[in-house]
Amino acid sequence: MIRFEHVVKRLGGRVILDDLSFEIAKGEVFVIVGPSGTGKSVTLKHMVRLMSPTSGTVWLGDQAISRADGAALQRLRERFGYLFQGGALLGWMTVAENVALPLEEKTGMAPGAIDARVAEVLEMVGLEADGGKLPAEISGGMQKRAGLARAIVRNPEIVLYDEPTSGLDPVTSRTIDRLIKHLNATLGVTSVVVTHDLHSALSIGHRIAMLYQGRIVELAGPEAFIESRDPEVRQFLEAQFITKTWRKDGRV
Repeated sequence: MIRFEHVVKRLGGRVILDDLSFEIAKGEVFVIVGPSGTGKSVTLKHMVRLMSPTSGTVWLGDQAISRADGAALQRLRERFGYLFQGGALLGWMTVAENVALPLEEKTGMAPGAIDARVAEVLEMVGLEADGGKLPAEISGGMQKRAGLARAIVRNPEIVLYDEPTSGLDPVTSRTIDRLIKHLNATLGVTSVVVTHDLHSALSIGHRIAMLYQGRIVELAGPEAFIESRDPEVRQFLEAQFITKTWRKDGRV
């Protein structure tokens, strides 16, 4: 569904992505992990052409989104929902107003239909009682869930998650993990998750790709990932106290 072919990205003379090639299947939860500064978020931005490659091609199905522009690019972007770091909610709008914004700006839906759809997605993420609150009046985890409601309100085919558990306590992080898995299963979306949280990655991912210095050094399912012999992967696993006794339910 999403395919990178020999993608290189240079910024200020520095190579951020170095001949990156991989493919994400429809309906998959594909997780990209790695230390800070290895190109995870840059990779995500290339998928919706918020950034363009220096060389190589990014495909969405049979269309090269990395070369699209104008109306063609807009049509491709409308297939995505994007959960930004921190939720990126507008502070002067209520939760419900934030979620409604894509419908108001991008569709011709009647106000009543918009209200009904907003109520539906707020219930999906467990915020049905919080639509009238401002972002400052809810917790960080609730802000992430509100951002996710906004990301899915237009029924996207693909949802991109940029550090969905960043800044959250472990219990709230696992709540977000369960929500991502639930939405993937019930809505049938393709999910691409960027995170440095390996506990999250191993719990939700069908496959996990680790980036190091702009290259994929490991790409495997969770069980195979923790068996990796790559030294950078082993260091990353050990830094988060993940051993080969780890289980997909998060217990040892």
